[in-house]
Amino acid sequence: MATTTVTTTETERAFIPIKAESLPPVLTFEADADPADVIKALKISGGCRVKAAVDKDILCQVERELRPHIEADVVWEGDFFPIQTRRVEGMIGKSPICAEHIINHPLYQAVCKEFLTTKNWYWSGQKKIFATSDPQLNNSICFSIGPGAWDQPLHRDSWCHQTNEQEVAVYPDNYDRDVGIGWFIAGKPATRENGATRFIPGSHLWSKDRPPQEELAVHAELEPGDAFMMLSSCYHGGSANKTTDQERLLFSCFMTKGWLRQEENQYLAIPRDVVLKMPVHIQQLMGYKLSQPFCGWVESDDPRVVLDPSLKDDPSGHYDEDEDKH
Repeated sequence: MATTTVTTTETERAFIPIKAESLPPVLTFEADADPADVIKALKISGGCRVKAAVDKDILCQVERELRPHIEADVVWEGDFFPIQTRRVEGMIGKSPICAEHIINHPLYQAVCKEFLTTKNWYWSGQKKIFATSDPQLNNSICFSIGPGAWDQPLHRDSWCHQTNEQEVAVYPDNYDRDVGIGWFIAGKPATRENGATRFIPGSHLWSKDRPPQEELAVHAELEPGDAFMMLSSCYHGGSANKTTDQERLLFSCFMTKGWLRQEENQYLAIPRDVVLKMPVHIQQLMGYKLSQPFCGWVESDDPRVVLDPSLKDDPSGHYDEDEDKH
Protein backbone atom coordinates (compact mmCIF):
# COMPACT_ATOMS: atom_id res chain seq x y z
CA MET A 1 0.00 0.00 0.00
CA ALA A 2 1.83 3.10 -1.25
CA THR A 3 1.45 6.14 1.02
CA THR A 4 3.59 9.17 1.75
CA THR A 5 4.35 10.30 5.30
CA VAL A 6 5.20 13.92 6.11
CA THR A 7 5.86 15.73 9.37
CA THR A 8 3.59 18.31 10.96
CA THR A 9 3.76 21.69 9.20
CA GLU A 10 4.07 25.13 10.77
CA THR A 11 0.46 25.88 9.75
CA GLU A 12 -0.79 22.76 11.51
CA ARG A 13 1.22 23.54 14.63
CA ALA A 14 -0.41 26.99 14.68
CA PHE A 15 -3.71 25.53 15.86
CA ILE A 16 -4.44 26.53 19.45
CA PRO A 17 -4.30 23.33 21.53
CA ILE A 18 -7.61 22.11 22.88
CA LYS A 19 -7.93 21.59 26.63
CA ALA A 20 -9.31 18.33 27.99
CA GLU A 21 -11.86 20.10 30.19
CA SER A 22 -13.50 21.57 27.09
CA LEU A 23 -14.27 18.17 25.54
CA PRO A 24 -17.93 17.12 25.24
CA PRO A 25 -19.23 14.24 27.38
CA VAL A 26 -19.42 10.69 26.05
CA LEU A 27 -22.90 9.36 26.79
CA THR A 28 -24.00 5.77 27.43
CA PHE A 29 -27.32 4.38 26.17
CA GLU A 30 -29.37 1.23 26.59
CA ALA A 31 -29.82 -1.06 23.59
CA ASP A 32 -33.46 -0.01 23.20
CA ALA A 33 -32.63 3.71 23.21
CA ASP A 34 -34.45 6.11 20.92
CA PRO A 35 -32.23 6.50 17.81
CA ALA A 36 -32.94 10.25 17.90
CA ASP A 37 -31.17 10.51 21.27
CA VAL A 38 -28.15 8.59 19.98
CA ILE A 39 -28.02 10.77 16.87
CA LYS A 40 -28.05 13.91 19.02
CA ALA A 41 -25.19 12.55 21.15
CA LEU A 42 -23.10 11.66 18.09
CA LYS A 43 -23.52 15.17 16.70
CA ILE A 44 -22.15 16.58 19.95
CA SER A 45 -19.40 14.11 20.88
CA GLY A 46 -18.80 11.97 17.81
CA GLY A 47 -19.09 8.74 19.79
CA CYS A 48 -21.20 6.98 22.44
CA ARG A 49 -21.52 3.67 24.27
CA VAL A 50 -24.46 1.26 24.10
CA LYS A 51 -24.87 -1.16 27.01
CA ALA A 52 -25.74 -4.81 26.36
CA ALA A 53 -26.26 -4.25 22.66
CA VAL A 54 -25.72 -7.96 21.89
CA ASP A 55 -26.67 -10.96 24.04
CA LYS A 56 -23.87 -13.05 25.54
CA ASP A 57 -25.06 -16.26 23.86
CA ILE A 58 -24.91 -14.52 20.48
CA LEU A 59 -21.33 -13.43 21.23
CA CYS A 60 -20.34 -17.02 22.01
CA GLN A 61 -21.81 -18.25 18.73
CA VAL A 62 -20.08 -15.52 16.74
CA GLU A 63 -16.74 -16.31 18.39
CA ARG A 64 -17.16 -20.01 17.58
CA GLU A 65 -17.75 -19.15 13.93
CA LEU A 66 -14.78 -16.78 13.74
CA ARG A 67 -12.17 -18.41 16.01
CA PRO A 68 -10.75 -20.71 13.29
CA HIS A 69 -10.28 -17.67 11.04
CA ILE A 70 -8.60 -15.72 13.86
CA GLU A 71 -6.12 -18.54 14.40
CA ALA A 72 -5.37 -18.69 10.67
CA ASP A 73 -4.54 -14.98 10.26
CA VAL A 74 -1.04 -13.80 9.33
CA VAL A 75 0.90 -10.81 10.68
CA TRP A 76 0.18 -7.38 9.13
CA GLU A 77 3.11 -5.95 7.15
CA GLY A 78 3.93 -2.49 8.47
CA ASP A 79 3.34 -0.75 11.79
CA PHE A 80 -0.29 0.42 11.49
CA PHE A 81 -1.48 -2.77 13.24
CA PRO A 82 0.70 -4.35 15.96
CA ILE A 83 2.10 -7.79 15.22
CA GLN A 84 0.03 -9.08 18.14
CA THR A 85 -3.17 -8.16 16.30
CA ARG A 86 -4.99 -10.81 14.30
CA ARG A 87 -7.84 -9.92 12.00
CA VAL A 88 -10.76 -11.63 10.32
CA GLU A 89 -11.72 -9.49 7.37
CA GLY A 90 -14.92 -10.01 5.41
CA MET A 91 -16.48 -10.96 8.74
CA ILE A 92 -20.02 -10.69 7.36
CA GLY A 93 -19.34 -13.67 5.10
CA LYS A 94 -17.74 -15.82 7.79
CA SER A 95 -20.36 -15.50 10.50
CA PRO A 96 -24.05 -15.49 9.53
CA ILE A 97 -24.98 -14.80 13.15
CA CYS A 98 -22.70 -11.76 13.21
CA ALA A 99 -24.26 -10.51 9.98
CA GLU A 100 -27.76 -10.59 11.43
CA HIS A 101 -27.25 -9.69 15.09
CA ILE A 102 -24.22 -7.36 15.04
CA ILE A 103 -23.97 -5.70 11.63
CA ASN A 104 -27.73 -5.55 11.11
CA HIS A 105 -28.38 -4.38 14.68
CA PRO A 106 -31.57 -2.27 14.64
CA LEU A 107 -30.23 0.68 16.66
CA TYR A 108 -27.02 0.87 14.64
CA GLN A 109 -28.83 0.64 11.33
CA ALA A 110 -31.39 3.27 12.37
CA VAL A 111 -28.60 5.72 13.18
CA CYS A 112 -26.78 4.91 9.93
CA LYS A 113 -29.98 5.51 7.98
CA GLU A 114 -30.24 9.03 9.40
CA PHE A 115 -26.58 10.00 8.91
CA LEU A 116 -25.73 8.19 5.68
CA THR A 117 -28.87 8.20 3.53
CA THR A 118 -28.62 10.61 0.60
CA LYS A 119 -31.79 12.19 -0.79
CA ASN A 120 -31.64 14.25 -3.97
CA TRP A 121 -33.68 15.23 -7.00
CA TYR A 122 -33.01 16.03 -10.64
CA TRP A 123 -34.81 16.94 -13.85
CA SER A 124 -35.62 14.34 -16.49
CA GLY A 125 -37.09 16.50 -19.21
CA GLN A 126 -39.96 18.30 -17.50
CA LYS A 127 -40.33 15.65 -14.81
CA LYS A 128 -38.81 16.22 -11.37
CA ILE A 129 -37.41 12.93 -10.11
CA PHE A 130 -36.61 12.23 -6.46
CA ALA A 131 -34.04 9.59 -5.53
CA THR A 132 -32.88 8.03 -2.26
CA SER A 133 -29.52 6.30 -1.87
CA ASP A 134 -29.44 3.99 1.16
CA PRO A 135 -26.32 3.22 3.24
CA GLN A 136 -24.19 0.18 2.46
CA LEU A 137 -21.59 -1.87 4.31
CA ASN A 138 -18.12 -0.34 4.17
CA ASN A 139 -16.16 -3.08 5.97
CA SER A 140 -16.53 -5.78 8.62
CA ILE A 141 -13.56 -6.97 10.68
CA CYS A 142 -12.98 -9.02 13.80
CA PHE A 143 -9.93 -7.93 15.83
CA SER A 144 -8.05 -10.09 18.31
CA ILE A 145 -5.44 -7.98 20.13
CA GLY A 146 -2.98 -9.92 22.24
CA PRO A 147 -0.61 -8.96 25.07
CA GLY A 148 2.25 -6.72 24.01
CA ALA A 149 0.37 -4.88 21.27
CA TRP A 150 1.31 -1.22 21.03
CA ASP A 151 -0.81 1.90 20.54
CA GLN A 152 -2.23 2.31 17.06
CA PRO A 153 -1.74 5.89 15.79
CA LEU A 154 -4.77 8.13 16.18
CA HIS A 155 -6.45 8.44 12.80
CA ARG A 156 -9.75 9.08 11.04
CA ASP A 157 -11.37 6.28 9.05
CA SER A 158 -12.88 8.93 6.79
CA TRP A 159 -9.49 9.36 5.12
CA CYS A 160 -10.20 6.43 2.78
CA HIS A 161 -12.84 8.55 1.06
CA GLN A 162 -10.58 11.59 0.51
CA THR A 163 -12.55 13.80 2.89
CA ASN A 164 -11.56 17.41 3.49
CA GLU A 165 -13.13 18.34 6.81
CA GLN A 166 -13.39 22.00 7.77
CA GLU A 167 -13.42 23.19 11.38
CA VAL A 168 -16.95 23.79 12.66
CA ALA A 169 -18.39 24.64 16.08
CA VAL A 170 -21.69 22.80 15.59
CA TYR A 171 -22.46 19.67 13.57
CA PRO A 172 -24.27 20.61 10.33
CA ASP A 173 -27.89 19.57 9.84
CA ASN A 174 -27.38 18.27 6.30
CA TYR A 175 -25.25 15.23 7.31
CA ASP A 176 -22.82 15.88 4.45
CA ARG A 177 -19.83 15.93 6.79
CA ASP A 178 -19.52 12.21 7.53
CA VAL A 179 -19.03 9.30 5.14
CA GLY A 180 -19.25 6.49 7.67
CA ILE A 181 -20.30 5.25 11.10
CA GLY A 182 -18.42 2.60 13.06
CA TRP A 183 -19.88 -0.05 15.37
CA PHE A 184 -17.57 -1.90 17.75
CA ILE A 185 -18.92 -4.80 19.84
CA ALA A 186 -16.79 -6.18 22.67
CA GLY A 187 -16.50 -9.97 22.54
CA LYS A 188 -14.48 -9.89 25.77
CA PRO A 189 -13.92 -7.10 28.31
CA ALA A 190 -12.25 -4.06 26.72
CA THR A 191 -10.26 -2.16 29.35
CA ARG A 192 -7.63 0.55 29.44
CA GLU A 193 -5.10 -2.14 30.38
CA ASN A 194 -5.84 -4.56 27.51
CA GLY A 195 -6.14 -1.97 24.75
CA ALA A 196 -9.65 -0.52 24.64
CA THR A 197 -10.22 1.78 21.67
CA ARG A 198 -9.29 5.35 22.51
CA PHE A 199 -10.86 8.29 20.74
CA ILE A 200 -11.04 12.06 21.02
CA PRO A 201 -14.55 13.33 21.81
CA GLY A 202 -15.46 16.29 19.63
CA SER A 203 -12.72 15.63 17.06
CA HIS A 204 -15.40 15.05 14.41
CA LEU A 205 -15.76 18.84 14.34
CA TRP A 206 -12.08 19.49 13.67
CA SER A 207 -10.43 20.61 10.47
CA LYS A 208 -8.41 18.09 8.51
CA ASP A 209 -5.37 20.27 9.21
CA ARG A 210 -5.63 20.00 12.99
CA PRO A 211 -3.41 17.11 14.18
CA PRO A 212 -4.68 14.80 16.94
CA GLN A 213 -3.67 15.48 20.54
CA GLU A 214 -2.94 12.19 22.27
CA GLU A 215 -3.56 13.67 25.72
CA LEU A 216 -7.22 14.27 24.79
CA ALA A 217 -7.99 10.63 24.03
CA VAL A 218 -10.41 8.69 26.24
CA HIS A 219 -10.85 4.92 26.36
CA ALA A 220 -14.08 3.23 25.28
CA GLU A 221 -14.07 0.58 28.00
CA LEU A 222 -16.72 -2.08 27.36
CA GLU A 223 -18.14 -5.22 28.92
CA PRO A 224 -18.86 -8.19 26.63
CA GLY A 225 -21.88 -7.31 24.49
CA ASP A 226 -21.46 -3.56 24.95
CA ALA A 227 -20.98 -1.41 21.86
CA PHE A 228 -19.15 1.75 20.94
CA MET A 229 -20.61 3.76 18.05
CA MET A 230 -18.50 6.44 16.35
CA LEU A 231 -18.55 8.79 13.39
CA SER A 232 -15.75 8.09 10.90
CA SER A 233 -14.50 11.69 11.22
CA CYS A 234 -13.43 11.06 14.85
CA TYR A 235 -9.79 10.53 15.70
CA HIS A 236 -9.40 7.10 17.27
CA GLY A 237 -7.08 4.11 17.49
CA GLY A 238 -6.56 0.79 19.20
CA SER A 239 -4.55 1.01 22.42
CA ALA A 240 -1.62 -0.91 23.86
CA ASN A 241 -2.42 -4.25 25.47
CA LYS A 242 -0.33 -4.01 28.63
CA THR A 243 -1.57 -7.28 30.11
CA THR A 244 0.27 -10.58 30.03
CA ASP A 245 -2.68 -12.90 29.46
CA GLN A 246 -5.73 -11.01 28.13
CA GLU A 247 -7.10 -11.01 24.60
CA ARG A 248 -9.17 -8.01 23.52
CA LEU A 249 -11.77 -9.40 21.12
CA LEU A 250 -13.71 -6.91 19.03
CA PHE A 251 -16.33 -7.35 16.30
CA SER A 252 -16.44 -4.21 14.18
CA CYS A 253 -17.99 -2.78 11.06
CA PHE A 254 -18.53 0.51 9.28
CA MET A 255 -21.39 1.58 7.06
CA THR A 256 -20.95 4.23 4.37
CA LYS A 257 -23.01 6.16 1.83
CA GLY A 258 -24.52 4.07 -0.95
CA TRP A 259 -22.82 6.00 -3.76
CA LEU A 260 -19.26 5.77 -2.41
CA ARG A 261 -16.73 3.05 -3.13
CA GLN A 262 -16.56 0.55 -0.28
CA GLU A 263 -13.35 0.48 1.74
CA GLU A 264 -13.52 -3.32 1.72
CA ASN A 265 -14.75 -4.52 -1.67
CA GLN A 266 -17.71 -6.66 -0.65
CA TYR A 267 -18.24 -8.13 -4.13
CA LEU A 268 -14.75 -9.65 -4.12
CA ALA A 269 -14.21 -10.16 -0.38
CA ILE A 270 -17.23 -12.45 0.02
CA PRO A 271 -17.44 -15.43 -2.36
CA ARG A 272 -20.55 -15.58 -4.52
CA ASP A 273 -21.59 -18.98 -3.19
CA VAL A 274 -21.57 -17.52 0.33
CA VAL A 275 -23.58 -14.46 -0.71
CA LEU A 276 -26.18 -16.69 -2.38
CA LYS A 277 -26.99 -18.26 1.00
CA MET A 278 -27.58 -14.89 2.67
CA PRO A 279 -31.01 -13.35 3.23
CA VAL A 280 -31.93 -10.71 0.67
CA HIS A 281 -31.73 -7.87 3.19
CA ILE A 282 -28.14 -8.81 4.06
CA GLN A 283 -27.22 -9.00 0.36
CA GLN A 284 -28.66 -5.53 -0.11
CA LEU A 285 -26.84 -4.25 2.96
CA MET A 286 -23.59 -5.39 1.32
CA GLY A 287 -24.35 -3.35 -1.79
CA TYR A 288 -26.28 -5.77 -3.99
CA LYS A 289 -28.85 -3.07 -4.55
CA LEU A 290 -29.26 -0.08 -6.83
CA SER A 291 -28.19 3.21 -5.34
CA GLN A 292 -30.84 5.56 -6.71
CA PRO A 293 -31.18 7.02 -9.17
CA PHE A 294 -29.25 4.32 -11.07
CA CYS A 295 -25.80 3.68 -9.62
CA GLY A 296 -24.34 0.19 -9.47
CA TRP A 297 -26.32 -1.41 -12.28
CA VAL A 298 -25.40 -4.62 -14.06
CA GLU A 299 -26.58 -4.93 -17.66
CA SER A 300 -28.92 -1.99 -16.98
CA ASP A 301 -30.54 -3.86 -14.12
CA ASP A 302 -30.44 -4.24 -10.35
CA PRO A 303 -27.11 -5.83 -9.27
CA ARG A 304 -28.96 -8.67 -7.55
CA VAL A 305 -29.50 -10.17 -11.02
CA VAL A 306 -25.97 -11.61 -10.72
CA LEU A 307 -27.22 -13.59 -7.71
CA ASP A 308 -30.70 -14.42 -8.98
CA PRO A 309 -31.06 -14.26 -12.80
CA SER A 310 -34.84 -14.65 -12.44
CA LEU A 311 -34.90 -10.99 -11.37
CA LYS A 312 -33.76 -9.87 -14.82
CA ASP A 313 -36.01 -7.09 -16.09
CA ASP A 314 -38.12 -7.31 -12.92
CA PRO A 315 -39.46 -3.78 -12.39
CA SER A 316 -39.64 -4.33 -8.63
CA GLY A 317 -35.87 -3.97 -8.58
CA HIS A 318 -36.15 -0.30 -9.55
CA TYR A 319 -37.81 2.70 -8.00
CA ASP A 320 -40.99 4.23 -9.36
CA GLU A 321 -40.11 7.42 -11.23
CA ASP A 322 -43.61 8.78 -10.59
CA GLU A 323 -43.23 8.48 -6.83
CA ASP A 324 -42.08 11.59 -4.99
CA LYS A 325 -39.48 10.33 -2.53
CA HIS A 326 -38.76 13.38 -0.40
